[in-house]
Amino acid sequence: MKILVINCGSSSIKYKLYEMDTRAVLAAGGIERVGQEGAFLKTTDHNGEKLQLNFDCPTHTEGIKMMFDTLTHPQYGAIKSIDEIAAAGHRIVAGGSFAESRLVTPDMLEEWKTFMDLAPLHNPPALKGYNAVKAVVEHMPNVFVFDTSFHQTMPAHAYMYAVPYHYYEEMNIRRWGAHGTSHRFVTDRVCHLLGVKPEEQKIITCHIGNGASVSAVDHGKCIDTSMGLTPLEGLMMGTRTGDIDASVVLAIMKKEGKTPDEMQDLLNKKSGLLGISGLGSDMRDVENGVKEGNERAKLALDMYNYRIKKYIGAYAAAMGGVDTIVFTAGVGEHQWDVRYNALKNLEFLGIELDYDKNKANFGEEEIISAPNSRVKVVVVPTDEELLIATDTLNIVSK
Repeated sequence: MKILVINCGSSSIKYKLYEMDTRAVLAAGGIERVGQEGAFLKTTDHNGEKLQLNFDCPTHTEGIKMMFDTLTHPQYGAIKSIDEIAAAGHRIVAGGSFAESRLVTPDMLEEWKTFMDLAPLHNPPALKGYNAVKAVVEHMPNVFVFDTSFHQTMPAHAYMYAVPYHYYEEMNIRRWGAHGTSHRFVTDRVCHLLGVKPEEQKIITCHIGNGASVSAVDHGKCIDTSMGLTPLEGLMMGTRTGDIDASVVLAIMKKEGKTPDEMQDLLNKKSGLLGISGLGSDMRDVENGVKEGNERAKLALDMYNYRIKKYIGAYAAAMGGVDTIVFTAGVGEHQWDVRYNALKNLEFLGIELDYDKNKANFGEEEIISAPNSRVKVVVVPTDEELLIATDTLNIVSK
């Protein structure tokens, strides 16, 4: 059975087509500059040649149509007919109280729309992507896979904010988390790798990329995660502040006369590694700055690593210990020094890295802790698309 996975941004569409019998990726590509001049689709043909197809793409509907046309193209397509695709699975950043992936129905869609404001930059484009698929292939089943579902097992004392309770009742003001699809994938995968059962483990999963979060998974259930109402809370990130005193926000708004939208832009797009280093949001740029003696770059990197360390320590305390720590996503998989510095001085928890293994690992699935380390430290490349495809298959097969 073939499953199509779609991830829509405000001006982009990413897709992967899977043959689920073998879990093989039949096709993958991305459309950029949706709604702008110079839109294009990038993909790879059967011979491994990269293609860039330029086209007019005023809305997501034209982009989705171009995606289907490319998938079925006689020269570089992967399938002969759209009817070969059993269903489309959509990555949804914020699903509110939905605790599991769901087949999209009119009633389900209306319920989900009440949570649109929880991810104002992500949910509206996802809805456009869904509507575009329905416009092009009306009969195709669609499944929403929510990044927030994995975190719905958090207890109230972990997800509530200490603001007047009626804001929770009236406005859904609580911690929802994010990256749940990735945290769920690596939790299952690391247990398979180690030959253990999730319900017998205390696991800390570190999804460290341009966006970053840490989750505490106690006996198979997420009991806490670093992101909050939106993906802004928690770790310092590429362009996001992470944890911050709310008074800082109010002080800047008052002094500079910023509107809420302007402040949201500053906190989400101009802060983090970019804001501190002044060099950029890419970890490689920051590390190059450190090598060149840039003090602000060093400060940014120290802050970044320190936040990860704090959350690992906090979650070990919350669970009463830890058996396994997992690093995943772009930085977590490829930046050995971030892993090293995030775990440095945590030997009292039973963590001992194998320095050589850690330094040599750039994204390979591997145990990088020393043989005598009580806590296993593992690099596990994430595969959110495969998990979305798997959920979609399971739902439409019923």
